[in-house]
Amino acid sequence: MSKIALILLAAGESRRFKDSIQDSTQNHLNQNAVTKLPKKQWIRIGEIPLWLKVAKELQAVYPFCDSVLSATEFEIPYMQKYLDSFNLHFKLSRGGTTRQESLKNAIDTLDSTIEFVFVSDVARCNIPALLSTRILQKIDAYDCVVPYLNIQDTIAYDDSVLEYLKREHLKIIQTPQLSRLSMLKKAFKQGDFTDESSGIYAIGGNIGFVKGEQTARKLTFLQDLEYFKLPYPSNQTLVGMGGDIHALTSGDGIVLGGIPIACPYKLLAHSDGDVCLHALCDAILGAIGAGDIGEWFPDSDSNYKGADSKKLLEKVVDFVYSVGYSLKQADVTIFAQKPKLSPFKNAMESQIAQLLGIPKFKVNVKATTTEKLGFVGREEGVFVQANVALEYFNWKNLLW
Repeated sequence: MSKIALILLAAGESRRFKDSIQDSTQNHLNQNAVTKLPKKQWIRIGEIPLWLKVAKELQAVYPFCDSVLSATEFEIPYMQKYLDSFNLHFKLSRGGTTRQESLKNAIDTLDSTIEFVFVSDVARCNIPALLSTRILQKIDAYDCVVPYLNIQDTIAYDDSVLEYLKREHLKIIQTPQLSRLSMLKKAFKQGDFTDESSGIYAIGGNIGFVKGEQTARKLTFLQDLEYFKLPYPSNQTLVGMGGDIHALTSGDGIVLGGIPIACPYKLLAHSDGDVCLHALCDAILGAIGAGDIGEWFPDSDSNYKGADSKKLLEKVVDFVYSVGYSLKQADVTIFAQKPKLSPFKNAMESQIAQLLGIPKFKVNVKATTTEKLGFVGREEGVFVQANVALEYFNWKNLLW
């Protein structure tokens, strides 16, 4: 039996998908376009991300010798938690700036005994098992086996020199594709190609075609989801709680909730010491099971020395939206004996709302003393507790 590895590509930025969401929100109930958007590989099918659905289905069609999942470097640890939870065994490979670069990186993780690679994209999110079987059955006959669809419409080429093409000679190429690894590596040396078959054909490889499936079309735009009839996202609410403490000492001012506060103190910290935004980071990361602020921005890293905590929170928020969540609400309690914070709460709420991408009425900031009890009461430090509520990004409502 030939040794075949599965490679699933999931490192794209989903720019066209995001653009289509913005267009939909502009037209849907006269809402303003949203600016923080999910990647299509992370939209939820129930509770699981789309990439996980595809990974489970493809891995089940054949006893592959190895399986590799290509992802953006920042998402790899979070993907691993999903794989562990569902007992799926994939190597995780860093994606590149192009599809071919991502594929090269994935191939570099394979051992020298692998003869063929079975490659697909998460955008092909509804691949029938029979199609994969049809491809795999041709393994010994070709250097690359490709599924295709016929073209039903009349095709014209180039407005400047108009030419009508014979549609019976044209094919719509799909994935998955099964490629002889030695030939694919040779093709990589010739330049960039949009798929495996075109690269292998360019070096004289033998291409075999099998009938594709309409259901294996690509997910490119939001509206494509209407075709697939996928289960809708779960309506579950996820909650997270975060807390942080920083010591007070004499200084020339502090920053809380992104707002500078003039006072004869400062907060001791590796970054700017915004204990409020740090607590929010931890609450958000906790809600989605993505670690904590110390893992994301370690104080051993000089890059975060004196860092603006607004930038740190923005990075966390961008990640949360990109992997398929929507922030809904935030509630913050600041415990500080000094300085007096009530004059700044309104500005903090406005700043936090902007950073989280939610309306101000869904943000609440409370400030209290501890009646001179404990380290806060002794004016030794400030403690902040933050709670957040999130939901899975609801693509269902945008299809109405």
